[in-house]
Amino acid sequence: MTVTTSYINLKTELPGPKSKELLDRKEEHVPRGPFNTSPAFIEEGDGAIITDVDGNTLIDFAGAIGSLNAGHCPPKVVDAVKKQVEKYIHPCFHVAMYEPYVNLAEKLNQITPGAFKKKTFFLNSGAEAVENAVKIARKYTGRRGVVSFDRGYHGRTMMTMSLTSKVKPYKNGFGPFATDTYKVRHPYYYRKPEGMTDDQLDDYLLKQIDDFFLGEVPPEDIAAFILEPIQGEGGFIVPSTYFMQEIQRICNKHGILLIADEVQAGFGRTGKMFASEHFGLEPDLITMSKSIAAGFPISAVTGRAEVMEAPNPGEIGGTYGGSPIGCVAALEVINMIEEEGLNERAVEIGNMVKDHFNRLSEKTDVIGDVRGLGAMVAMEMVQGGESKEPNKELAGKIIAECNRRGVVILGAGLYSNVIRILCPLVITDDQLNEALQVIEEVVLDTVEQ
Repeated sequence: MTVTTSYINLKTELPGPKSKELLDRKEEHVPRGPFNTSPAFIEEGDGAIITDVDGNTLIDFAGAIGSLNAGHCPPKVVDAVKKQVEKYIHPCFHVAMYEPYVNLAEKLNQITPGAFKKKTFFLNSGAEAVENAVKIARKYTGRRGVVSFDRGYHGRTMMTMSLTSKVKPYKNGFGPFATDTYKVRHPYYYRKPEGMTDDQLDDYLLKQIDDFFLGEVPPEDIAAFILEPIQGEGGFIVPSTYFMQEIQRICNKHGILLIADEVQAGFGRTGKMFASEHFGLEPDLITMSKSIAAGFPISAVTGRAEVMEAPNPGEIGGTYGGSPIGCVAALEVINMIEEEGLNERAVEIGNMVKDHFNRLSEKTDVIGDVRGLGAMVAMEMVQGGESKEPNKELAGKIIAECNRRGVVILGAGLYSNVIRILCPLVITDDQLNEALQVIEEVVLDTVEQ
């Protein structure tokens, strides 16, 4: 397929000369641990377009790992931040309080799912939000155990690594991990046992939770279940409404709190403000970060007021938590989502991506599954033919080549064989179609090699 580009403009190979120079400096001064997907160094970002230091323009399908639902440098956010910086930068809410903190807490209490009184406080990252949600759940319930799900991802701190399922690269060699953390199984309908229906898989896994309570830890010792409404790093796996509501029912039955990790799925990505809404969930605690503030570092924990009141003064918080800059940016992002129809736009984007990937799957047998919700869409690469054997090598080659051809893209999945789409929701149809054409060309070219 020949692709005529209009937004991708490659003046040099990627990485270009200036990026190569910066890569050399990076390798000398930065450890290898922090990974990079694109070989280019960015100079500017606007909406869904990146310009690198060599003047190449690229289409961003990664969105800073889902942090840029509102796009690069949304003007209203930039203006709000400029105004805030001119007033004060960071007096620390624990020392000198400020109104943007309260304004954002009030807004999140209003828009998060759950028909009950809520309270909110702020931190810096998604991992910190999860860590503190666990602290609050333990304090409120007086219990120690926390249950997460296989393939789930919750962060890189000691507690969140313990809750995360994938060993490499997230956990390997970093143990011992936090005690009183447990895992149960999450549906993976594409890989269910042969002859089993989706409904049968749900019932089987739910029955295993009963066995887990008998064989591992009794429910009266469990403070919380934590799950992503849609698994992100796990491969964009969407559970059924039945499964999710049954998890909520189990929690309610046993006095266990339900924590919804909305860090990657929240703020319009799935076509609703929060992915939990698709399943009719009313989580006791919700963790948020990434796209909350168009890339400014801030995270939140919102929950039932009586649960959030469990910690005493000074037991939760942090010096930089809820920075005024992050708060004003987040308020503008929420306004954008609500006023500019970004939830509806996410549905349109998702339909376009799924349609394209499904048509592509008719041209090659290495796409085993196309799935997702709203603009949180992925395709799973396999060996082909009748085999569902994961094809990590092929996925890696496709991702690397897409990045070299000007589409910034990421992988995911327990088997590292999933290609995921996290483009900004402000992307235009022309930009979206151009990037999808490049992906198609790369897939077909790579398969033919």
